[in-house]
Amino acid sequence: MGTTASGLATWALPFVLGLAVLDHTLSAAGLGLVLATRTAGFLVAVPVGGVLADRYSRRGVVLVSGLAATVGSPLIALGLGASLPLMAIAAAVVGAGQGACRPAFQALTAEVVDEPRRQEANAATTFAVRVTTLVAPGLTALLATVVDPGALLVGTGVLWLVAALLPPWTGAAKPSGPPEPARPRAGVVTEFADGVREARRHPWLLAGLGALTAVIALGYSATSVLLPLVSRDRYGTEVVLAAALTAYTAGALVGALIVARWRPRAQGWVALAGLACYGVAPLSLLLPVHPAVVVAAYVLTGIGVELFNVPWFTAIQREVAPDKLARVSSLDFLLSYGLAPVGLALIAPAVDAFGTTAVLGACALACVAAPAAAALVPSSRRFAVTQP
Repeated sequence: MGTTASGLATWALPFVLGLAVLDHTLSAAGLGLVLATRTAGFLVAVPVGGVLADRYSRRGVVLVSGLAATVGSPLIALGLGASLPLMAIAAAVVGAGQGACRPAFQALTAEVVDEPRRQEANAATTFAVRVTTLVAPGLTALLATVVDPGALLVGTGVLWLVAALLPPWTGAAKPSGPPEPARPRAGVVTEFADGVREARRHPWLLAGLGALTAVIALGYSATSVLLPLVSRDRYGTEVVLAAALTAYTAGALVGALIVARWRPRAQGWVALAGLACYGVAPLSLLLPVHPAVVVAAYVLTGIGVELFNVPWFTAIQREVAPDKLARVSSLDFLLSYGLAPVGLALIAPAVDAFGTTAVLGACALACVAAPAAAALVPSSRRFAVTQP
């Protein structure tokens, strides 16, 4: 539930700020600045949060990071229409809270849930997040008719407070015997480097992370930028845009239901095949097809994404050394989601230089080729170094 609340708060911030732009209380340039500082805070805090979550209590890191975002959210509302620098600084604090809590939540799941039930737990979490993002736009738009964007921003702070307080407290087992002598702590960079070395012990993880990064930086970025343009220019309506995004979420819900129970022997290969399904999204935008084909492509994409995500998170929780789990998870988020803004920034210039057709074709090819290359790593078959 805490992960769901944090996911909903993360989604809601740009949506509510977009409503503020429509309300003329925030400029488009101001929106870009606030979202950029939030991303910067996220990228800085993700590796630090991973180190702290492995060094101290994971539950404590969730609490502190959630409270930071709780404080930052109403400050964004306070600066709305009054002080853009205050909004930018507060957004950086919210982004830092978001970034620090992500690896801590991943590691906390491994502490709270027994290994046989983790895949079901991860599937349930992603299902809950997808449901909230499916119904939240309509609910937020409805609330916007009775309250202003500032009040909605304060509401995101309440969601972060729920995320901070709701998860259960758990303590790691204490070793028996006499206490070890105190040793000086290594620096954050050194401890994060230990997490990178742990990731290198798992070739499937590096291969899968490379594939995931390529799909998000290229496929996700291309579709995010070009789907609205294709919807407007080819089909002459925004209905295709709304239908495709809704279809993606609906497909993700179906994928979460499937993967909650399905345990194929070659689970890694199935997961990578699901990730490769993202290639059908830019392909559907490339070809002059009926709008229903675009919608169907996004349903398949959503299913494939969850066929990858849930086994991927479960495998990391199972295979990575418990004392380095948060740092490895932070590396995952840092590369896969951290490079997404770079992809978003480069898509438009690439379209200007090479054309929409070439960009969509290249992105579709990369979305298929990167998971296929990752599948060639022997341990990728089951997302495990030791094969049965």
